[in-house]
Amino acid sequence: MPRRLALVTAGLTLSLSALLSAQRYFQGFGYDPPINNVAYDGRFTFARLKYMPGPGGYYYRGLPAWAHGYEHAERNLTRILDSISAVHPRLDESNVFTLDDPRLFEFPIAYMTEAGYWELSDKEATSFRAYLKKGGFVIFDDFRPPPRGGEGWELFEANMRRVLPDAQIVDMDAKDPVFHAFFDIDSLDILPQAYDASAPVIRGIYDATDPDHRLMAIINFNTDVSQFWEFSESGLMPVQDSNEAYKLGVNYIIYGLTH
Repeated sequence: MPRRLALVTAGLTLSLSALLSAQRYFQGFGYDPPINNVAYDGRFTFARLKYMPGPGGYYYRGLPAWAHGYEHAERNLTRILDSISAVHPRLDESNVFTLDDPRLFEFPIAYMTEAGYWELSDKEATSFRAYLKKGGFVIFDDFRPPPRGGEGWELFEANMRRVLPDAQIVDMDAKDPVFHAFFDIDSLDILPQAYDASAPVIRGIYDATDPDHRLMAIINFNTDVSQFWEFSESGLMPVQDSNEAYKLGVNYIIYGLTH
């Protein structure tokens, strides 16, 4: 092949590759990261929830919305938990489950990111309802209003109505037990903001719609607390802000393990 033709062919190949890559990124084509789940052995193991993302849900690094921060956020949080508490969780392993995976019932705490892109099937709604009613506790984090947050709060609330039709979603108060499960957090003004505009909102869902009963879900809306877990070791986040984000994460886990 003449050298000029070879160079043209190589250039076309690179251009096509770049075009396909751009199409994957901008049109929503992406990839799922590898998952290596571990069996239950009695230790606390971080469990992330996997779902089918809705339109636009592959916008960040080609990852599905459920995988934002995976696995750095959970690994850093569990290492902090191990160093300051008696929980001593798995440090380098975590799990990822769909909402209808029966193995989820072996793990008392679940975590979901980017719920504004959360597509929910009837089977998943039924299974997730059973998980929460049997004692499961879920942390929702890292979602916000449209357009950047998918369909935002409206989609999330509609999905939770399918999971828990009678649920009342209430604004949380710093007096709620979850904010005193390990650290005493006396004001929710401590929440650091990585990039979201306006104030963060923390809401919750209590069993039997009664604040005197067990909290089943904690909802961090219009904020990304786990962003600080993910990047705390990088030097990109202020130490003080990372500390406040870790306080919330540790409290959420300790609460979920003790209620």
